[in-house]
Order: sequence, then structure tokens, then C-alpha cells
Amino acid sequence: MDVAALAAWVVTALGGFVLLARWISRGGLRQQRTGTTRFPAPLVFGHFLLAAAGLVVWIVYLAADRSALAWTSFGVLVAVALLGFAMFARWVPVYRTATPAGGEETTPAERHLPVPVVAAHGLLGAATLVLVLLAALGVGGS
Repeated sequence: MDVAALAAWVVTALGGFVLLARWISRGGLRQQRTGTTRFPAPLVFGHFLLAAAGLVVWIVYLAADRSALAWTSFGVLVAVALLGFAMFARWVPVYRTATPAGGEETTPAERHLPVPVVAAHGLLGAATLVLVLLAALGVGGS
């Protein structure tokens, strides 16, 4: 279970990197000043940094086999999931809205996020959360 959680977390992180890179390349950071984006930078980077920190804690748990580290990682992952849900809730209306007449300057950067990557990232994130919980509970052995 431990290694399955690690694999799911790493694949989820790869999808997250794709989404972050796409958001930045489409002007997400520049749009902070104009309010065009619906994703505040602290939300985006908080999600990213907490996910990375939780992954590091999980890797340390795999090396040290201390249950406190597994539970810490799970707690961090819950916070990551909440931030992810917040971004998803902000993304859905932007994606459903027709492209503004003003062109790229008035189109939020998150409008350009690929639906399959968003879906896979969210589903794998949920699977990771469940796998980490099961591993922390000791299901499947360590």
C-alpha cells in the first residue's frame, strides 16, 4: 500500500506540474494584477508547496517507517485536497463560460487547462488520499 500511494502521488504530481506550467505560460501570474484569473497565486502555490512537502514527508516515512510521519503526510494531503477542491470550484465556471470577446487579455489562464489532465489530476489525487489513509491505518502491511 505504501509504494502504491507513492506511485499515485508521483503521477498526480506530474499532472500537477503540467497544469501549473500551463497556467503560468498562459499568463496566470500576470493576470494577478488585473484580476482576470480566478486563481489567486497563494492558492495555486499553496497547493503546490503543500503537496510537495507532503510527498517529501511520505518518502521519509517510507524510509523511516514511523506511523507519525504517515499521519502527518495524510494531514498535509487533506489540506492539499481542500485547496485543490477550491481551485476546481473556481475552474468549472471559467471553463463553462464562453471565451470573452476581448481575446487572450481577458481570458483567464485557467481556461486553457486541458480537461483530461484536470480530471486525471483530481481522480489520482483522490486515490492518493485514500491510499495514504489506508497505509497509515496499516491496511496491506508496510
